[in-house]
Amino acid sequence: MPMQKLLLQILEGTGVAVQIFLLTLLFSLPLGLLVAFGRMSKRSYISKPVKVYQLIMRGTPLMLQLMLVFFGPYYLFKVTMNRFAATIIAFVINYAAYFAEIYRSGIESMPQGQYEAAKVLGFSKSKTFFRIILPQVIKRILPPMGNEFMTLIKDTALAYAIGVGELFRVAQTATSRTSSILPLVVAGVVYFVLNAIVEKGFVVAEKKLDYYR
Repeated sequence: MPMQKLLLQILEGTGVAVQIFLLTLLFSLPLGLLVAFGRMSKRSYISKPVKVYQLIMRGTPLMLQLMLVFFGPYYLFKVTMNRFAATIIAFVINYAAYFAEIYRSGIESMPQGQYEAAKVLGFSKSKTFFRIILPQVIKRILPPMGNEFMTLIKDTALAYAIGVGELFRVAQTATSRTSSILPLVVAGVVYFVLNAIVEKGFVVAEKKLDYYR
């Protein structure tokens, strides 16, 4: 296979992987915050189902969840899921469970005195959270969030299991066709570069938050 054609295919696969990454973050980050609120709820009929959901999502392999989301509707309702849509749904519900725990740990680590001081100053609960608590929580959760972002980059490779043409699937197909390990090496370099970009972004974000603190 000519190098130019290989690089073009790798580029297309990288584009799909980046789409999975960005769309997963777009939906799982806000969903994770809602799940965190549900987990911290004092109403057991809310917190208990949320705990079960998190246990299932965090206690079973993402690949298994991916296959259930894709094949489940067909075997249950004879409905064929779009491969890419199934990938996004599985990734979102999985990562929301992990992000929820990160949010929860950050929120619960805040001193109770800050809530009491805000109440004395006349702040509403929502204003207290979004204006005082959340900015500090973001600073505290950046390191674990960075780890999850980097894991997500690598987990996009799991989409090959249901035939999504992301980076790893493209490289694997090219390797089988050419009997050469080069496509896998190139894919590995691309994953490394993407994770390096993510890590650099978090380092810059932490420095800026320190500057404005």
